[in-house]
Amino acid sequence: MSTEATHREHITSVALSLFERGLTHGSTGNISVRLDDGGWLMTPTGSSLGNLDPARISKLDATGEHVGGDKPTKEAFLHTTMYDQRPGSGAVVHLHSTHSVAVSCLAEIDPHNCLPPITAYYAMRIGKLPLVPYYPPGDMALAEAVGSLASEHHAVLLANHGPVVAGTSLAAATDAIEELEETARLYLLLQGRKLSILGPEQVDELQRRFKS
Repeated sequence: MSTEATHREHITSVALSLFERGLTHGSTGNISVRLDDGGWLMTPTGSSLGNLDPARISKLDATGEHVGGDKPTKEAFLHTTMYDQRPGSGAVVHLHSTHSVAVSCLAEIDPHNCLPPITAYYAMRIGKLPLVPYYPPGDMALAEAVGSLASEHHAVLLANHGPVVAGTSLAAATDAIEELEETARLYLLLQGRKLSILGPEQVDELQRRFKS
C-alpha cells in the first residue's frame, strides 16, 4: 500500500472513531494530513466523519489547488493557515466537540488561555489555549485571526465554534484534541467549585520534560 493510500485509510479510521465516540456529529469536523510532496489530504465538504470513503478524500497540491477526490472542506483555509504558520505539523484536526464548544461560549473565560491546567496531560499536550474571536464559518477573516495565533500555539479555540489542533502526526493531533475535549468536560463539571490546578512551575517542568 502506498504512503498516500495508508494516509487515506488512517484518516478514515480516525474519523470513524471520533464519530462513534460522539466527538463529532452530523457533517461537522474535518481532518487533514500533509503529504510528502507538500500537498494535503482533507476530508470533503459536507461529509460525515462517520462515513468516509478513503478514495473520495480530497487531495490538494502544495499550492492549495484541488487536484483529486471530492471538493475539500469549506474550512480548508483553517488547515492551510495552521500548516503555513507551523511548518513542522503533519496533521490538523478541527472538531465541534460538545464540551469544547460549550467552553468557547462562556463569557467569563480568559481569551488568552481558555482552560486552566487541570491535569498534567493537558499541560503537556495543549499548554495555553487562546480564544479566536467569532467569525462566520468560511469567513477569510477567521483564517487571519487563526494565523495571528498559530505560530505560537498549536491549538486554538474558535469562539462559538470549536477547537483546531495541529500535531506532528495525525495521532498526535488527535491525542491533543481529545485531551482538550476531556479537560473542557472536567472544567464544566467543576464549575462552582474551588479548583486545585497545576502551578506555573509544575507546568513549566512538564513542558520541559515532555517537549516533543
